Amino acid sequence: MALQDLTPQLRTRLSRMERAVGWFVFVATALLLFGFGYYIYHTAERKGWFVIKAPFHTYLQSSAGLNVGDPVLMMGFQVGQITLIYAMPPRDPHNVRVEFEILDPYFRYLWTGGSYLKVNAADFLGKRQLEVTRGTNGYALVVTQPVSVKTIDELKQLVTQEPGQWQLAQDVTDVNSNLVFGAYTMLDESNLQVLAEMNLESNSVYAYNNTVNRKRIVASWDGRYHHYKIFGPGDDTAWIRAVETPPVSDQLQAMILQVQQALPNVLALTNKIAAVLDNTAQATSNLNIAVAGTQPLLTNFAVLSGQLREPGGLGVWMLGTNGAQQTQSVVANVDTNLLLLSLTLDHLADITSNLNAQVQANTNMLGVVSKTVGDADDFVQGLKRLWLFRSAFKKENKGNTNAPALDLRPPRAR
Repeated sequence: MALQDLTPQLRTRLSRMERAVGWFVFVATALLLFGFGYYIYHTAERKGWFVIKAPFHTYLQSSAGLNVGDPVLMMGFQVGQITLIYAMPPRDPHNVRVEFEILDPYFRYLWTGGSYLKVNAADFLGKRQLEVTRGTNGYALVVTQPVSVKTIDELKQLVTQEPGQWQLAQDVTDVNSNLVFGAYTMLDESNLQVLAEMNLESNSVYAYNNTVNRKRIVASWDGRYHHYKIFGPGDDTAWIRAVETPPVSDQLQAMILQVQQALPNVLALTNKIAAVLDNTAQATSNLNIAVAGTQPLLTNFAVLSGQLREPGGLGVWMLGTNGAQQTQSVVANVDTNLLLLSLTLDHLADITSNLNAQVQANTNMLGVVSKTVGDADDFVQGLKRLWLFRSAFKKENKGNTNAPALDLRPPRAR
């Protein structure tokens, strides 16, 4: 049925439906385009399409375990990825060139002092990964400030027009290789005057304006010439030193080789250990025999110790049974003698006490006794002088011819 055959009411309803369907299709298409654009933007942001990328390259001995697209790490973060891996020409001193990119702001951590590339083992199947280390001092490896070569006269004009904006992009040394000005030194009229007096080659230096930045890396530090190298069409990557560890397979192979070399020594050591064990077993058997031989000795020692534990056992063991009895008899006799001596001393004490008592009772006894002794002495002296008994008391005077003659007169006459 043709459209003109419809009633006006049906044609009005159909027009409204067409407009609604059109708006629905338009809104759905817009949402689809917005979602697709957001996905592209999110993906680009995640992959770093809108950030500055610093291109680097390094040289390795082997590309084993490395693939294009593998991540590059720094301090545990993924800061970039590998972009290219290829072998160097036959006569080139290097084996493999690896190029990779470091995203902003991580490339700003890379300085000449302390930054290098490590090639580490990622697993035990030969996979390896790249890791860059954070620098601690020195100069930035890559910069976004445009570096240019300016003459001293040009710099004088620029410093006058734009003071505090121009800095050196190189190290300036004298004829003795002593550092005069380092990179990043702010240029002024006094510095430029010193540079003019140094008569530099072509009377120009590398410099940059610290207020100008690009959205890309424009120069990298060249350690051979001590200045920033301006990127050209054919050379737009910065070099970084690599420290490469051998792959895990090579390390395992070296370990196996060492084990194979050490295996004969290990076997010889095992044989020596077996001989030592045999000698130990033989020594143990001999020790068992010796222990069995000492059993009678241990039995006798047990019997002897039992005897010593008995009362008086030590004396019986040292003197024997008869010796102990004789010792007891001697001790008994000694006790008897000591008793008799004690009685004798008691009697003597009684006698002495009686004598003492008599002496105390008779006070004149000592005087009488003393007088009796004196009279006895006079009596003896008189007998010596009596001619009848003189020969009995005659003394010999040998060798004395001058002795006085004896007086033979009676005592009364003398």
